[in-house]
Order: sequence, then C-alpha cells, then structure tokens
Amino acid sequence: MRWITARRRRPLVGYAAVLLALVAVGMLYAAVTGLGSSTASAGSGSESPQITEGRNLFAVSCATCHGMDAQGTDVAPSLIGAGAAAVDFQMSTGRMPLKENDAEAPRKPVVFSQQEIDAIAAYVASLGGGPAMPTDQQVSGAGADTALGQSLFNANCSQCHNYAGAGGALTDGKYAPPLTQATDREIYEAMLTGPEAMPVFNDNTLTPSAKRDIIAYITQSRAEANPGGFSLGRIGPTTEGLVAWLGGIGALVLAAMWITAKKREERPEEIAGDR
Repeated sequence: MRWITARRRRPLVGYAAVLLALVAVGMLYAAVTGLGSSTASAGSGSESPQITEGRNLFAVSCATCHGMDAQGTDVAPSLIGAGAAAVDFQMSTGRMPLKENDAEAPRKPVVFSQQEIDAIAAYVASLGGGPAMPTDQQVSGAGADTALGQSLFNANCSQCHNYAGAGGALTDGKYAPPLTQATDREIYEAMLTGPEAMPVFNDNTLTPSAKRDIIAYITQSRAEANPGGFSLGRIGPTTEGLVAWLGGIGALVLAAMWITAKKREERPEEIAGDR
C-alpha cells in the first residue's frame, strides 16, 4: 500500500492514468462505430436492386446539390423524409435536375427514363418518411364528381392557378404554373407533396376522393369550349380588359386619322371655290 501511495504522489502517474483512460474510451468508440458500419454494410448488401440502382444514379446526378447521403447542402434541401412522390413529381416534370437556381423551377423536358426515376424515388423512400407514389387506381378519375371538384378547386387552388388552371404570378418572382400540361399523376403528387410555394394537401386536408374530383374538373375544363370566342389565355379579366382597351384606343386612332385625311381631301376644293 505504501508503494502504491508513493507512486500516486508522482505527477507522471496521473498523466499516465489519463492517457490510459483516453485510450480505453477511443477503443470503445472504435468498437461501437465499427459495429454500426458493419451493420450498415450488411443492410446495404441486402437492399433491393432497384434501391442500389437509385443510390448509384443519385450519387452521379443528385449528390452534388443534395449531398452524398441526401442530407442537404447550402444549395439544396435535405431529401430525408421527402418521399417517393416528391421525387417522381420533380423528375417526371423535368424540374430536377435543376439547371439554374431561380425563384421557381420551370417545367422542362424529362432527362431520366421512368425506370430511372422509379429507382431514385425508391432510394429516397428507403431513407425514411414522406408520401409514397400514388397508384393508378388512386389517380384514376373513374366515378369522380366534377361539380364537387370545381367547388374544391375554386376554394383551394384557383387563387394561385386561376379558375381554369392557367397559372398566375406570385410574390418574389415565383408563380403558380399552368396545369394545361400536367398529368393526373403529377397533379395528385403535387397536392400530396406541396412543391415550391404550394401548400401540402395531405389526405387529412383533402381526401383521396376529393383529389380525384379536383383532377376530374381540371381535365374536363381543358376540353370545354370558350363561349365568348377567343380564350385569351383564360387568365381572366386582365387580358380581356387589355384587349378591349387596346381595341378601343386603336379604333379611335383610326377614326381620327380617317377624319383628318378626309378634311385634307376636301380643303383644296374649298379653296378653288373661293377663288
């Protein structure tokens, strides 16, 4: 005991004890992290071929902005919890991959095949969370109520997308895109995920049946005739008033020019008569 007590009084013994404690903690941490990585390796080895394909495509085409593990960067948000429906909407409309970081991601030609999009969506879904891609039965408008869909659209969508789905301007350079080219699946996925400035309409806000009613109304409105003649883009009274104003002003200008030209033709005859 006296020998141990004597050793404790030496300063080097304390330093050695601290060093041994640090080494023990380091070995314990290495063992734990090694176990975690081996578990992750085992998990990645058992993943489906589709997820593996999606992981490889993501690393090549998406990781530059979203990070290698889809955790997000200063340029793009995290995709953990985004879900497969969000990936399918963004990529099937050509909005992703993004070429320029503008206020709004415009619709562009699709870069990837549907098989590749499905693979990337499956990989993002494997990270956890988010709505799944809707099935064909969910998107189908069979038996939908277009009258109810119009009421729901006017109450929830027309403020931004216009009553006929022609789109409209928002704040800070953003805009609600027109729905003239959107497919039924894209509209359904947009309501599920809320891309850009659009709010999320989950199944508690709008039931799947209500979503199908809205889609049916949008589809029907595209084929409707324009009772007033020219559609003028179907963006409301703004263009109609502009056309009416320009047409009225143009008619007045033409009338003034005609009256002036008529007077110029009559004036030489009046001067000859006076002589």
